[in-house]
Amino acid sequence: MNGTVRHTGLVRLLEIAGAKPGLLILSALLSVAANVCLVIPLWGIYRILKELFLHAPRPDLVDQGLLLFWGGWAFGGLILALVLFYASTMSSHVAAFQILYGLRVRLAEHLATLPMGFHTREASGGVKSVVGLAVERIELFVAHHIPDAVGAAVFPLVLLGGLFSIDPVLASVCLACLGVAWAVQSSAFAGGRGRALVRRYQEALEEMSSAGVEFVRGMPAVKVFGLTVRSFGSFHDAIQGYKSFVLGWTLQCRRPYSLFLLLVTSTVVFLLPAGLLLTARSPDQKAFALTLLPFLVLSPGLAIPMMKVLYLGSTFRLISEGVERVDRILDLKPLPVPEHPEEPAHDGVAFRDVHFSYPSLAGGEVIPALRGISFTAREGTVTALVGPSGSGKSTVANLIPRFWDVDEGSVSVGGVDVRRVSTETLMDRVSTVFQDVRLFQDTLEENIRMGNASASQEEVWAAARLARCHDFIQALPQGYATRIGEEGANLSGGEAQRVALARAILKDAPVLVLDEPTSFADPENEALIQQGLSALTRGRTVIVIAHRLSTIRRADQILVLDQGTIVQQGTHDELVAREGLYRRMWEAHVSAEAWSVASAAAKEVVR
Repeated sequence: MNGTVRHTGLVRLLEIAGAKPGLLILSALLSVAANVCLVIPLWGIYRILKELFLHAPRPDLVDQGLLLFWGGWAFGGLILALVLFYASTMSSHVAAFQILYGLRVRLAEHLATLPMGFHTREASGGVKSVVGLAVERIELFVAHHIPDAVGAAVFPLVLLGGLFSIDPVLASVCLACLGVAWAVQSSAFAGGRGRALVRRYQEALEEMSSAGVEFVRGMPAVKVFGLTVRSFGSFHDAIQGYKSFVLGWTLQCRRPYSLFLLLVTSTVVFLLPAGLLLTARSPDQKAFALTLLPFLVLSPGLAIPMMKVLYLGSTFRLISEGVERVDRILDLKPLPVPEHPEEPAHDGVAFRDVHFSYPSLAGGEVIPALRGISFTAREGTVTALVGPSGSGKSTVANLIPRFWDVDEGSVSVGGVDVRRVSTETLMDRVSTVFQDVRLFQDTLEENIRMGNASASQEEVWAAARLARCHDFIQALPQGYATRIGEEGANLSGGEAQRVALARAILKDAPVLVLDEPTSFADPENEALIQQGLSALTRGRTVIVIAHRLSTIRRADQILVLDQGTIVQQGTHDELVAREGLYRRMWEAHVSAEAWSVASAAAKEVVR
């Protein structure tokens, strides 16, 4: 922070969102005016009751004009207060939406700059809780609670000021009740103890949210194995932990809250004995009765703003904690951006003595994922990565678009270290088709257009034809305007993969990273995907992770990885001719294919 002190709460929220406080100040001033106007009807009622009380023995002497005058003032004050409240609320809502927009854009932009390690290490439910729930609470606080907070502070002050002008002793009784009530409530929530409780509440909520997301994502396994919430340990434990904490917190607060509620809603109970005692001692009991009357009428009005202050205090603590959690994300260091970015000279890819380890989780042992990886993928060639599970294939592929930075060595595109290439240039140069397809809740056309936001409809359709998905899209009731569910839930795996290929074709990047897009496809979809891949890989530098060795027989070079190192390198024919891991993998692959053919033939004989 360069020696400066970081603000907290609302001030820090405005800083993060880049919002101006003008509308909030206007909302606060309008709320002050509205609450001052609310006192007018109460004062008008008091003056009317006073007139009626003074002439109770002779109602014919009541000044009708005075009644109409104060009745008009009461009605006018109420209407004016409603108008000012409306204007205050509208101002706060506009300010809240501006803050909400600025905050979410700031968070989204920052999350996009963080290394993939953050997104794989952090539970998505926790991030969702900050980006979604915490931000929504902030919007609710700004839109509704700031005007209420100002009103809750101003109204009692104005009302108490009027009561003190009538009788300081009785007003002091009201003030004493409110003071004791506030002290009781503050003793339970103020200071570090209150902040710790709010922090623990947010943590319990995040734990439950994260476990809930994992439970929903694992629903196929839950269904298949007949699991329940109780048998899904982490989710059940998170729910129980949240319940236990909230119940304990509630029981802890019941006594101070009950006493607070009793004091703020029962000022009349304390005023009556004091008023009767003072009336008995007063030489003019009728006059003092008139003095007691406004306290009996107006003092109950102090309860509502005091209750608002109570709820606003707890809400403000939640908002402050939410702002701190937003700051924790914003404090995470993004991948460094080069001050003077360089342009790649060509489309080749090279690894030079690359060492890489994934960040340690919870202080655990750091296990190297890659050790001394060196190879060159020349421009326009196909390089295949093969090896057993956990050998480092996906790690190699993910270092090319700089999802992480290497620990040692360098990864270069076009002869330039990716750390010296701007993010925009690198993303324009490199396109990735993941094995796990991610489609968004939008139309199919917009999902494809993500590859090139400026593409025309004709270009989108042309890419879809090359990816062999145009026909099935056109067969849908709304064609390209069909909206799909989360992660392409309304499409088959093969169809979703072909949409992802169309997206990559439309991007037209010269370097292509493929994480075996046919591994989960059925034979029909695999053939169509292979046709799309042929169109996509033509003339490009391709790095492909292969699980089915038959798909990479024509690769220009094959890298065989095992335990984070390259153990063999060459063409298919060269590697098959030599004893080693690739040859054993190929023999196993051929045996599996032969078994599949024999199994199919046996089924045909049975028929």
